[in-house]
Amino acid sequence: MAGTIVVTGASAGVGRAVAELFLDEGWNVALLARREALLGEVSRGHEATLTLGADVSDWQAVDAAFARAVARFGRIDVLFNNAGLSRPAGLIDEIPVADWQDTVAVNLNGMFYAARAAFRQMRAQHPQGGRIINNGSVSAQAPRPGSAAYTATKHAVTGLTKSIALDGRPFGIACGQIDIGNAMTDLAAKIAAGVPQADGTVRAEPMMDPAEVARAVLHMASLPAGTNMLSLTIMATNMPLVGRG
Repeated sequence: MAGTIVVTGASAGVGRAVAELFLDEGWNVALLARREALLGEVSRGHEATLTLGADVSDWQAVDAAFARAVARFGRIDVLFNNAGLSRPAGLIDEIPVADWQDTVAVNLNGMFYAARAAFRQMRAQHPQGGRIINNGSVSAQAPRPGSAAYTATKHAVTGLTKSIALDGRPFGIACGQIDIGNAMTDLAAKIAAGVPQADGTVRAEPMMDPAEVARAVLHMASLPAGTNMLSLTIMATNMPLVGRG
């Protein structure tokens, strides 16, 4: 199956890996990111791409970007709802309110705005339906020390995913969540160098190639319309997720 996918946070990291793989697999790919200048490196002048400069925390910009994608490609088959950010770690009384607000604005509000725009289009288009894949992160399952803001938003994504999966049933809209462990991206590079553990130590953690994440997203996106993968966890084999504490 190939169709049209919108990838948010497509300028780097997992989003870029997903966008590039889908392009290689013959999909139309709408690349959405705040740093539009970087999207040209991802699109590589490919005719099947559309670059969309938008901040996912701005719902009007998100709606306008999705309208442009539909105008270009006619429909949206898949949304990879990936854009996110992480602020410096700290105990809850040390986290600046501005960092909390930024994290919620992107990781939760932005996820809602993009899913809202995709759902609206998938519900209206003919044939009706589509698939929304939310990037939950393994922080949707277990926190790291000092990650109250990030962890709270990622737990909220799980509730959003289940709600969309339920509400999408009458319209052929599937929604699933991929919880991603340590992938070797700029955002996660510090993890490979060493991060605080629940036992108070600081240790480096195993990493995986973002290409493996991209292949997992492609698998979820390529499922038949009558099948949904509600939750998938992908991580480095020896990542200390199971047994944290």
